[in-house]
Amino acid sequence: MAKKLKTLVKKHVSNFKSFFHAFFNKIGISNKNKKGEVLKKLKNISKEKSNEENEKIKKIISKKPVKKTKRVAIKKTVQKQKPIKKKVSKKKIIKKKSKKPSIKFDKHPNNPIISPNSRNMWESWQTFNPGAVLVKDRVHFLYRAIGNDGMSRLGYANSNDGIKISHRHIEPAYEHSESQNKTPSFNIYSYTSGGSWGGSEDPRLSFIEEDDKIYVTYTACVNGLGVGITSIKSEDFSNGNWNWKSPKIISKPGEVHKNWVLFPEKIKGKYAILHSINPEIAIEYLDDLEFKNKKHIESKYGGKKPKGKKWEDWIRGIGPSPIKTKEGWLIFYQAMDKNDPGKYKVGAMLLDLKNPKKILSRAKKPVLEPDEHYENNGFKPGVVYASGAIIKNGKIFVYYGGADSHVCVATANLNKFLKELKEDRKPKLKKSKKRGKK
Repeated sequence: MAKKLKTLVKKHVSNFKSFFHAFFNKIGISNKNKKGEVLKKLKNISKEKSNEENEKIKKIISKKPVKKTKRVAIKKTVQKQKPIKKKVSKKKIIKKKSKKPSIKFDKHPNNPIISPNSRNMWESWQTFNPGAVLVKDRVHFLYRAIGNDGMSRLGYANSNDGIKISHRHIEPAYEHSESQNKTPSFNIYSYTSGGSWGGSEDPRLSFIEEDDKIYVTYTACVNGLGVGITSIKSEDFSNGNWNWKSPKIISKPGEVHKNWVLFPEKIKGKYAILHSINPEIAIEYLDDLEFKNKKHIESKYGGKKPKGKKWEDWIRGIGPSPIKTKEGWLIFYQAMDKNDPGKYKVGAMLLDLKNPKKILSRAKKPVLEPDEHYENNGFKPGVVYASGAIIKNGKIFVYYGGADSHVCVATANLNKFLKELKEDRKPKLKKSKKRGKK
C-alpha cells in the first residue's frame, strides 16, 4: 500500500514540472535563469508537498494493519419448547395379557390305529369307540366291532407305546350274554347308535387296583338301550383269558341310557359311578357293585343347555372313565356345537378330587373336532367319539372313534393341557406331518 502511494506522488510531481515548462514557453519566458529560479521555487514547493505527503504516508504506514474479519454465519439457536403435559384423568389402565399359544392335541399321523378286518367276519364292517386301560405299562383296548351279521361285539388289542398295535385277537373278547346264541333281531335304538342290530357297545374301562379287577361299563342293546357292567381279574385280562363276571343291567328298565363310567378308585370308601353331566354332574355312590335284587340307578340327562356362553348346544354324554390328576378328575365328553350342527366334538372339564360334583374348570372350545378324512368318511361322517384315555410318560392319550368306523388316537402334554384347562383357554389341534408306517 505504501509503494502505491509513493508512485502516485512521483507521478503528480513529474506532471507538475512538465506543465510549467509548457507554460513558460507559451508566455515567452525563455531565460534559463528565470526558469531556474521558478523551477527552484517549484522544487521547494514540491519538496514541501512531498514531505507532507511522506509524513502522511508514514502516519498511514505506522498504523497497524486492520485484519480482515471473516463473516461468520451465526446460527440462531432456537430453544425447543418442552411438550406441554396434558392432565390425564386418573383411570386404571388395564394391560392386555399377551396370548400364549394354546395347548394342542396331536392327532397321530398314522391314524387310524385300528380298522375293520375283512378276514374276521365279526369285525369286517366297523371298528370304533375303544375303551382303554393301562396295566403294567401296557395299554389294553376293548373296541366296538360290527361284522357281517350286524351284531356289535367287543374286540381286544394292546400296545406297548400306546400308538402302534402290538397284538390284536382274532376272536371277540366279549359279547353281551343275552345276545349270545340268539338270532339277531333288528333294534332301532342300536342301529341309530352306531349301525348294529344289537349286542354290546362303546365300552369304558376302569382298573381298580384295590380289587385287582378291570371293570367294564357298556351299552347293552337288549329291550332298548341300557347300561351293563361286568368285570375281570387283571391277570386274566392281560393274558386274554376271558373269564368275565356275569353282567348286570344297572340302569332303569324301559328307559334309554348309555355313557356311564366308573371312577378308577373309591371316593370316601365308596364306588362312584358318574352317570350324567347334564343338566348337572350326577354320581351314584355304592358300597359294592353287585346290584343284587334287581337294584338299578335312577338317572336323568339332557334338557337344559349349559349355563353361560358355552360352545355346546347338546351334550351327548360322558366320554372315557375319569382320569385322576393332581389338579382334579379330568373328564372328556361328547357334545354338538351350536355353530357347527350335525358334528360330534369332544369337550373337557376338571372336577374336584374330593367332591366330583363340583366343576373346577371347563374348556371354552372343543378339544377334538372332526377335521381329518378318516373322521368324515365312514358310517357316520363328522364324528369324533372319545371313549378311552390314559396317562403314560407325561402324556395324555385320548382314544376315539372316527366316523363310527375306525379307532384313532390323539396326544397332548399332560401338564400343559391341565394348565390351559385351568386358565379356561381354548385348546387347539396340532396337525402332524405324515410319516411312513414302520
